[in-house]
Formats: sequence, structure tokens, C-alpha cells
Amino acid sequence: MTALSVNLNKIALIRNSREGNTPDVVAHGRICLDAGAQGLTVHPRPDQRHIRPGDVHDLAALCRDRDGIEFNIEGNPFAGPLDDYPGLMPLVLETRPDQCTLVPDSNDQLTSDHGFDLKRDGARLEPIITQLRDANIRVSLFMDPDLEQIGLAPEVGADRIELYTGPYAKAVTNQSADIESIFAAHCAAAEHTRQLGLGINAGHDLNLINLPRYRTLPGLQEVSIGHALTVDALNMGLDNAVNAYLNCLRGN
Repeated sequence: MTALSVNLNKIALIRNSREGNTPDVVAHGRICLDAGAQGLTVHPRPDQRHIRPGDVHDLAALCRDRDGIEFNIEGNPFAGPLDDYPGLMPLVLETRPDQCTLVPDSNDQLTSDHGFDLKRDGARLEPIITQLRDANIRVSLFMDPDLEQIGLAPEVGADRIELYTGPYAKAVTNQSADIESIFAAHCAAAEHTRQLGLGINAGHDLNLINLPRYRTLPGLQEVSIGHALTVDALNMGLDNAVNAYLNCLRGN
């Protein structure tokens, strides 16, 4: 079964709208794991609008205490220090997650909206990826379903790619005529990735409506879901929402 990694950014965003620690990000991460999620994901940004460095340390400790649970840190590897944000790479190397997903988002982006251009950024990424792998951290690259770009991922040392599913999710929501060609492109990208010997993750705007089809993607190992799952939790409760996504990934 494809693993579910719950992204906790939106829990942190709600907390940050008031003083104090409500809702408690670690407590909600624990609920997700108790409900059966196979991992937790965070995407700390320099502006700290949701996940903060302290959250990363606390969640890393939570995941380390659980057998078989994976901790995934996403972020821009070129993001340096800002105020009390130490920069992505120092934070990752301090906390040693199981996986680091490198994402080419700028500081002023609302959310991630495109994959890496490895023709442009590959040479800068290669030493970073080497440093992460030397620390026994699996490296995934956020990528569009572009066969030529994906073909460069092994050359820079990546272990996996994470396919950016935003356009697929938008096409499903809009009932677009392009949905068949978009999903076919993702399937071709997945097959190409498997032939290269890399693993396959996916994420961005996946939900209970578009996930049943996307879960059939060849070789899909992990999905990272945060926004939609958090919204569903408002209606279902967090543990029930996690179970709904797990059942969806099981094909139930």
C-alpha cells in the first residue's frame, strides 16, 4: 500500500494565529500516527508562517520514538538563515529526518507550484544531495512530470522524486478535458522514474476525490497530504480523516 505522510503545516498555521500553543502540533502529529499514518511531513519556511524550527525538533523526536515511522522535511535547500530560522540544511542536519524532500520554492511563494529545473539547478543541488545522503537521509526531489528533467535526477544523486500533483488536482476539480492527458503524463513519468531505479512520491492538493485514481499510479510509494486532510478533519475529526485517507489508499 502507498504510505500516507500527513503534512502538519496547516495545524501550525492555525496555532500561529494566536499566542500560545493551541492547537499543539506535536499532539496532533501523535493523533495522526495513532490513527495509522506511516509518517509526518513538515515544510519549514524562512518566514515561519506555519512550522517553526522548534516544531521540527519536537516532531523528529516523536517520530524517532516510534518504530517504522518516517519523518519527512520539505523545503528549499538554498534557503539560508533568517532571524531565528537557521536555514533548511542546518535544520535538516540537526534533526536527521528519514527523508528530505527538496523543493524549489521562493521565500515569497504562497505554496509550492513547480518542480526543479535540473538543467539550471542540478550543479548546485549535487553537493547538497551528497551531504544529505552522507548523513543517511533519503533525498527526494520535487519534480514536474517532465521525462527529460526526471532523467537528470539520478545524475545529481536523488533517491526519489515527488511528483507535483497540483495541475492534476485542479483538472479533477474543474472536470477538465485535460485530465486524461495529465494523468497519462504522470503515469509515463512514474514508469520512467522506475526504469531509472528511483522511488516515487507525490503530493500537492491530493484529496479524497482525486486520490482514488492517483493511487493507481505505477510504483507510487508515498503521498504527502496536509491541506485537504486538515479541512476534512474539521468535519470528521483528525483521526477519522486519517483513516479515510488510509482507506482510500487501500482502495476501500
